[in-house]
Amino acid sequence: MTPILAQTTGPAYTRIYSYGAARGENAVPNDDLIGPIDSSDEWIRQRTGIVTRTRAVAETDAIDLSTLAAAEAIEKSGVAPSDIDLVIVATISNPKQSPSVSAIVADRVGANPAAAYDINAACAGYAYAITQADALIRSGAARYALVIGAEKLSDIVDPADRSISFLLGDGAGAAVVGPSDTPAISPAVWGSDGSNAEAVGMNHTLTEFRDGAAPWPTLRQEGPKVFRWAVWEMAKVAREALDRAGIEAADLAAFIPHQANMRIIDEFAKQLKLPETTVIARDIETTGNTSAASIPLATHRLLQEHPELSGGLALQIGFGAGLVFAAQVVVLP
Repeated sequence: MTPILAQTTGPAYTRIYSYGAARGENAVPNDDLIGPIDSSDEWIRQRTGIVTRTRAVAETDAIDLSTLAAAEAIEKSGVAPSDIDLVIVATISNPKQSPSVSAIVADRVGANPAAAYDINAACAGYAYAITQADALIRSGAARYALVIGAEKLSDIVDPADRSISFLLGDGAGAAVVGPSDTPAISPAVWGSDGSNAEAVGMNHTLTEFRDGAAPWPTLRQEGPKVFRWAVWEMAKVAREALDRAGIEAADLAAFIPHQANMRIIDEFAKQLKLPETTVIARDIETTGNTSAASIPLATHRLLQEHPELSGGLALQIGFGAGLVFAAQVVVLP
């Protein structure tokens, strides 16, 4: 008779314990970027809401930014680094295809021999990673997870590209996730639309660059197409996430969307009919669009500026290249 395999089970619920953040060392105002794209500070502000963005120096990479953000999150969490047994990093800007950012960061912060892996879900990456951490902890596969969204996008932008280059910044945001006595991370609404894969992403492959057939790969997007998709389709996803959480928009203490564009954020708020009491994250104004890092960075800043939000409900939604998306409601630590 074949033996029956043992299975693990974990806690019924999970929650986010803490956040950490690291931004690029340099504040880059619009005026520093307008020359190559033949634009103006006013044009960028009107279309994106960005006044300045943070970018890292040449010597700093996504691993360094991840380590700084992780160290803060761990310190605030009250969880010993050695008790963290899962590290997930969401990024599209690992300086190397291998090894993973997560394995190196796990070692740097004292979490060896935690399970560690990277995911690439672009601007939805952090929300994807939170979804996975929640599920893995509740399954018993891990106890405490370190989740990081990290990007050094300044390495993969073309300063002369008018579609996306002026939007992007560098940074990392981290969260520690662990068991909870009550539900504090709702079921996610996530998915993809690969039929629109060409709407945003890299313009060339590394193989083409190696063979001299194309320049260094950089990000580009079909701005109007992405804007329409984000505003109309993602508003539906956000409403579905509220339904799955069993709450209404009026119950939200905060709304933390991916910091893609201030116009998208404003339209989101209008579509969702958010009450005036809901605090909306607008970190993009001084940080820029940091892809997978944008939600945790925005959350970190929101809690610094509004500590009264602690214990409140926040709807977070990420969306980007793929096209991919993910949304869930979380209780703020």
